[in-house]
Amino acid sequence: MSLDWIYYAISWILLTWHSAWDAIKVPVGSVLGTNWAWILSIIFLVVTVRVILFPVFVKQIKSQRAMQALQPKVKELQEKHKGDRETLQKEMMELYRKEKANPLMGCLPMFLQIPVFLGLFHVLRRLDPAKSSKTLYGWTVDQFNSASSAKLFTAPIAGKFGSTADELARLGANGTTVKIIAGILVLVMMGTTYLTSRQMILKTGWAEDPQQRMVQRLMLYGIPLSLLISGAIFPIGVIIYWVTNNLFTLGQQQWVLRKFPPLVTNKGVTGNKATTGNRGPVQPARIGGFLNRAKPAAQVPAKPAAPKVAGPKPGAKPTNPKKGRPAKRQG
Repeated sequence: MSLDWIYYAISWILLTWHSAWDAIKVPVGSVLGTNWAWILSIIFLVVTVRVILFPVFVKQIKSQRAMQALQPKVKELQEKHKGDRETLQKEMMELYRKEKANPLMGCLPMFLQIPVFLGLFHVLRRLDPAKSSKTLYGWTVDQFNSASSAKLFTAPIAGKFGSTADELARLGANGTTVKIIAGILVLVMMGTTYLTSRQMILKTGWAEDPQQRMVQRLMLYGIPLSLLISGAIFPIGVIIYWVTNNLFTLGQQQWVLRKFPPLVTNKGVTGNKATTGNRGPVQPARIGGFLNRAKPAAQVPAKPAAPKVAGPKPGAKPTNPKKGRPAKRQG
């Protein structure tokens, strides 16, 4: 199956945004060693894709909430059909259908972004001045030459940490500079990838199912660590796209998680067991406030207890309540 339609679509979005920045007089030349028109074009490629996928992202969150709410029923089915895997799968699929919950919806936004990432990777990898087919995917020769010489702090956006000496020579780049800029971006890419997974897990809770928890750990630690190796083959422009996408995800998840908060029961976040221990009783859920950090509702102060009257000490003389009163006259 040909992916040319993806390459044409990515190229069209990039070139459209570049034309827009050119129209509002964003400097075409290098400022601080950076061609900002092309950098902004990559950043707003992310914005364009995420705006298109926003309804899918909201559906993903709603589906995750529905899956959390069904966890007690799922556990009942697992206990009921223990050892009968085929019947368990049929019952669970029927449960998901009846409750309109889709387990695959959680991965859909990520899968839809994979073609965009691959398309940008392919397009930027072609930005080699030695290429003869510069007008492929709707580019003009001037646009191709401009993009192939575009830089971020003097490192070309088509360069990568693992660029060969010949590739760097054709791009007119310094190998040390490219490695420093690419290395910093790879570390930022790893950090933001970790934070996006951590944010979602902290808000929705760790899964009780061992397999699901293993997947969560893979998302949290495995993928960021894998980028340490794979990041060496990514062009700098692709890493800019990845970092921008992660930052967009952090903001979008924060907004959606506030609008559709995780289900909270007397055991805390759905899917987690209560872990009070030495922490005292479970605190009431906090709502509203900046970044969901509002103070808990004010508690009604207890009424002050009536002061206690001390009794007489043992062996003390009784007090005479009539002492000090005038004596009655005798008739």
